[in-house]
Amino acid sequence: MMKSLGMNALGVVLGGMMSKEYIWNLKDIKKVHKNGLKVFSCFSCGGGSTMGYKLAGFDVIGNNEIDEKINAMYVKNHNPKYNFNCDIRKMVNMDLPDELYNLDILDGSPPCSVFSTAGKREKGWGVEKVFREGQKKQRLDDLFLHFVSLAQRLRPKIVVAENVRGLIFKRAKGYVNEILKAFEKSGYEPQLFLLNSAQMGVPQARERTFFIAKRKDLELPKLNLKFNEKPIKYLEFKDKEHFKPIKKSSQVYRFWLERKVGDTSLADAIMRAGGKPKLFSHMYVHDENVCRTITSSGQFLRFDVPGSLSNRDFITAQTFPQDYDFDGQSVQYVCGMSVPPIMMKKIAEQIYLQIFKEAA
Repeated sequence: MMKSLGMNALGVVLGGMMSKEYIWNLKDIKKVHKNGLKVFSCFSCGGGSTMGYKLAGFDVIGNNEIDEKINAMYVKNHNPKYNFNCDIRKMVNMDLPDELYNLDILDGSPPCSVFSTAGKREKGWGVEKVFREGQKKQRLDDLFLHFVSLAQRLRPKIVVAENVRGLIFKRAKGYVNEILKAFEKSGYEPQLFLLNSAQMGVPQARERTFFIAKRKDLELPKLNLKFNEKPIKYLEFKDKEHFKPIKKSSQVYRFWLERKVGDTSLADAIMRAGGKPKLFSHMYVHDENVCRTITSSGQFLRFDVPGSLSNRDFITAQTFPQDYDFDGQSVQYVCGMSVPPIMMKKIAEQIYLQIFKEAA
């Protein structure tokens, strides 16, 4: 296991016992030792990556987010010095503060629904339509390249970009090559990583692709990312007091009663009964397994009781702070669209230790 920075701020004493790292509060960030490095976050959503950088000692000085309501929630929780509530395409061309031209890290999670391995993803490529991200008509498949264009303009030392696992599979591989070429053309040396949050102290199995690109002229060290932390079972953090009951009159409840050990979703019971495959999005969460990837939609059903995960379950599985103010937004949606803070914290720690500290 790689060396990790000391994080006493997350070792808060609760009831005489040391808390778990993934259970924390926003106020804990104030206790973290700062490393003096600056980050700007694009496509910030709820600020999952923002909180990860802060937990690792970085100063996140601003953000970009297209969705007005999501942006208001971000501002409420993170109070950024610079806030750009707009399409990133506008940021590429607008006048920007001088401080943004002296960044250590430019971070971003370009909206990724058209590259997910679920559904007919290729049909969304090159098409303008209304997506949940911002509720505006836009293309999503080219946003990554606009993000690289912003990096070319700002010239940060490091660029970190997170996206779905599906980006590196099948036809999307060609798009990955375009991204790599764009980084190279912009003067950056990119590395590509496929990481699973379940191996990084996050109580959730979430595979994500990370592009981490270093400015060529700085000749910074190559990054090595390998995590092998013990997986955390759902039972270890399960909200035992609350869950969202399934209506007994519903079709979902009827098929839930037909569940068997080994089932992964309601679709298993439906197919056993000879029905057409459906309700794959009604997924089971088992006590003795790692929680499945938290998505912005779909149903996460408890296998032991007729109900779905509570908001507290979503918050903890995503390693969001327990006191996060969702400002009326869907907890599942915000968590599903965000980077788990502890996942980004572990990556940011290694960037600091292997690149910035080594280069100092």
